[in-house]
Amino acid sequence: MNKRLLEITVSLLLLLSAAGLLQSATIPLPNGSFESPAIVFVDLNIDSWQKTPKPDWYVESGGFLWSQLTGAFKNTAAGSFDHIDNCAGDQAVWMFAVPGAGLFQDYNSVDWNDPAPAHEFDARYEVGRAYALTAGVIGGGGGMSNGVTAEISFYYRDAASNQVKVAATSITNTPAIFSNKTHLIDFIVQVPTVKLGDAWADQHIGIQLLSTVSTGLQGGYWDFDNVRLTSSAEPTVRLLFAAEASGLRVSWLSETSRHYQVQASENLSSWSDFDSPLTGDGETLSKLVPAAAGSSTFVRVKASPSP
Repeated sequence: MNKRLLEITVSLLLLLSAAGLLQSATIPLPNGSFESPAIVFVDLNIDSWQKTPKPDWYVESGGFLWSQLTGAFKNTAAGSFDHIDNCAGDQAVWMFAVPGAGLFQDYNSVDWNDPAPAHEFDARYEVGRAYALTAGVIGGGGGMSNGVTAEISFYYRDAASNQVKVAATSITNTPAIFSNKTHLIDFIVQVPTVKLGDAWADQHIGIQLLSTVSTGLQGGYWDFDNVRLTSSAEPTVRLLFAAEASGLRVSWLSETSRHYQVQASENLSSWSDFDSPLTGDGETLSKLVPAAAGSSTFVRVKASPSP
């Protein structure tokens, strides 16, 4: 048997009842609450965020330049009829419900004042971590129709610098969701735990706020604020292994509240369950995984809460 057997970090499958075990961390997001630059009333310039490019079909002679479809505004004073009561800081941004209008940022994006990428947002999709993007949203502005949509999303850039979407959450304007225009509603998009072999693994994270309205429903505007990015790592179990004459002996310290399923792979892509799952008893558990002579065997253990 090949002596270069690899130790693989255990992949834990956690149900919602175990979500509190996730180890979360906040990832700094440049100008996530749109406080820069500081403004008196409104401003088309937004630091750290790049505006989506103008599509060929958009005719600017119609009264609005493409650059005017997104911008920052200062929240009104407390007590005003239109004061946003949960605005983070003093400012937020608007986005007109026009197809393709939006804001994004990644490692190579540029804002209004950058002649070249400042590489200010330098975060990657790390293997073994999951990601969540949260944004406060208000819909219905400016007579927006019911059914108008926008989305928040994760992406990465491929070798040709094209944005490749990883995950997205769609937001639909309805009175049931947006009952008023003075309170931001949080929407979340999540990227599951990044795995070896995922196309976005170790790529720079990109995030986007985008109007996805159809041409027939365009009109009105959204407000966005308090964009937050977090990552979490599932608790891991340390695998120990030893080569035996007939295969690989895998062992780990178990927990009484969990079941453990050993899986094996020859390519780190396709995994197969090996034997029946084991029930944790607080002691060390082990399995002997057969391996053919001259081959490489990769092993992981999936843990789930006991039923």
